[in-house]
Amino acid sequence: MNNVFIPPIKCQGIKSKLITDIKFIASNVSYEKWVEPFMGSGVVGFNVRPDKAIFADSNPYLIQFYTDIQTNKITPNIVLNYLKEEGAKLLKTDGEHYYVIRERFNKEHNSLDFLFLNRSCFNGMIRFNSKGDFNVPFCRKPNRFAQAYITKIVNQISNIQEIIKYKKYTFKCQSFEQTIKEANKDDLIYCDPPYIGRYVNYFDSWNEEQEILLHNMLITSGIKFILSTWHSNKYRYNKYLDTLWNNLYILTKEHFYHIGGSKENRNSMLEALISNFPAQLPEKKSNVICQGSLFDFIEDLYLPSVGSTKEKRITGIKR
Repeated sequence: MNNVFIPPIKCQGIKSKLITDIKFIASNVSYEKWVEPFMGSGVVGFNVRPDKAIFADSNPYLIQFYTDIQTNKITPNIVLNYLKEEGAKLLKTDGEHYYVIRERFNKEHNSLDFLFLNRSCFNGMIRFNSKGDFNVPFCRKPNRFAQAYITKIVNQISNIQEIIKYKKYTFKCQSFEQTIKEANKDDLIYCDPPYIGRYVNYFDSWNEEQEILLHNMLITSGIKFILSTWHSNKYRYNKYLDTLWNNLYILTKEHFYHIGGSKENRNSMLEALISNFPAQLPEKKSNVICQGSLFDFIEDLYLPSVGSTKEKRITGIKR
């Protein structure tokens, strides 16, 4: 994928493979401000790069990390020196230093320690126990912070710093309900909630009640929105696409997630992009589900290639 910037914080289920599609949809919509109630890694918003944005998340450590970059408490040079020093200790102790950092983070909640843990824990997971302590084990790679890896992270910090510097971005630790309430009629809301009906590792859990609340708040707000969720894999189908989101526009995109501890989580996944306005993907062919479920209404949309003057052809079957 060309020109996709990957932020320094890793998250399972990161939307890097959907960036081109989401950017294309957003570029065809007029909006005043980008509003993101589930920031996560920030990969979508940082690639869309709107002039104004609210980035919110219920995880205080994600928000504090990006706030520290914005206020220059974290700089590329600070990260460079920190990772060199702590990475050397990690190697010298054959990985045991990871647990020293984890214990320190759970007491002090330092953003640099959060970065260290995120980039050296098992599978890049962000998971906390019932006491609120980060509890993901070490990835078992004592030489995790080799020079090339440190350089990669430092460059990611530098890129984020440049993006934030010239934009009007606000980072907030708050609930998705509060964030949606703060959105205005002329804004565009992008939601990437934890996937309902699937295992998630998130600061907070996610259940049916929250999925319904999110749906109701988005619909009643009357504000344009895009929401990403899972559609299906070879084992299961997301029933909420039929029971909750069925009266909206749904685009699908297949890809493969490489992150995940079990075999099931490494399989091919069909993703869904839901919107309350007509949207299309930039590919030559995509599956569009609109005003119905997967089995109620399916359109095969053929878009012209770059430079083509041919009109798009839409065929559909409605019940």
